[in-house]
Amino acid sequence: MGSDTEVHIERDGINALVMPEWAEHFDAGWFDPYFWGERAVPVSSGGRGSAWFIERSPEHWVLRHYRRGGLIARVSESAYVFLGENKTRSFAEFRLLQKLHNLGLPVPKPISAAYVRQGPTYSASIIIERLTGAVAWGDCLSGSADSKNWEIVGRLIRKFHDHGLDHADLNCFNVLLKHDEGFLIDFDRSVIRHTPSAPGKGWQASNLERLHRSLVKVVEQAGEPLSTVDNGWPKLLRAYFA
Repeated sequence: MGSDTEVHIERDGINALVMPEWAEHFDAGWFDPYFWGERAVPVSSGGRGSAWFIERSPEHWVLRHYRRGGLIARVSESAYVFLGENKTRSFAEFRLLQKLHNLGLPVPKPISAAYVRQGPTYSASIIIERLTGAVAWGDCLSGSADSKNWEIVGRLIRKFHDHGLDHADLNCFNVLLKHDEGFLIDFDRSVIRHTPSAPGKGWQASNLERLHRSLVKVVEQAGEPLSTVDNGWPKLLRAYFA
C-alpha cells in the first residue's frame, strides 16, 4: 500500500516513508537523536522520554520513538511483533496523518516514518512538523476553569469526531493550544471510523472519558483543586455538543 504522496526508501537497514519534498534530502540518521547533536532537545512533557524537538533550520520537527507503556514495557520498551510493513505503527500513523491533513484538520504535517526489523520484531520512529508556539493543554491547566480553552478543545474534538477519528490516546498532553487555535497530535493506533456513532456516544464517549481522566490526574498531581475540572468540563461538553 502506498501513494503518490509518499516515497519509500530503504537505506542502512532502515525502511522509511518520506514526503516527496524531503526524499532528496533524506538521511537515515534523522531517526537518531545523536545525529542531531545539540539540535535535538528532549520533549519534557507528556511522553516517556522518547521524543525530541529537532532544529533543522529553517525547519522545526519532532522526532518520536515508539515506546510501550504498562507492564509489557518491562519485557521490551521498543520491540513490536512484525506483522507486515503496512501494519507497522510508524507507517500507519504517517498515512493517517496524511489523511487528516488532507481533510484540513488541525494536525502537524508528517515528514518521515521508519522502522527497523530485527527478526520477528521491529522498532519504529516518526518525524512530524513541530507546531511552534503551541503548548500542551496539560501544561497550562492551572487556574483555567474559566478559560476559553475548554470551549476551544470541545469544538476541536467534535470536529475530529465528525470526521470519524477515533483517537487511541486522547489526553490533555495530546491537545495543543496556540492563541485561539487547537490541534491534536500523537495518532499512534488511532483510526478513522467510516460510520461514526452519534456525537458523544460509543467510541466517541470513550475518547471523552479518557480525556477527562487525564485532566483529573494532572490536576491532582499538581495539587490543584478538582474544581478546575469540575467547572471547566461542562463548558467543554457544551462546546462539543453545540
